[in-house]
Amino acid sequence: MTTTDLDGTVPRQVPSAADFAEVQRSPQFQELRTRLRRFVFPMTALFLLWYLGFVLLGAYAHDFMSRPVIGDVNVGLLLGLGQFVSTFAITALYVRFANRELDPRAVTIRAYLEGDRA
Repeated sequence: MTTTDLDGTVPRQVPSAADFAEVQRSPQFQELRTRLRRFVFPMTALFLLWYLGFVLLGAYAHDFMSRPVIGDVNVGLLLGLGQFVSTFAITALYVRFANRELDPRAVTIRAYLEGDRA
């Protein structure tokens, strides 16, 4: 006999630890993890290099960083603002990537775990 929740829906199957281990070994999960890593690791390295460059320029290239661009706005200020812009750009790229590449695969894996094991 199937019981229903208070809202009238049939509760989904609760996966066991063995189910999680099985899915973790599956090619679908490995592909999901590989795609995530192919995006995250290079993007993280790129951002850290960009940030390190900014810090090193700020510490050792005072003349360059203090060079005026427009009025009181100098190179250092523009590069500092560029840090914020690049953070938002990376976030937007990740959201787009996750929506297109990761989420469909994750939904398939979740459906499998919750009982849609067709």
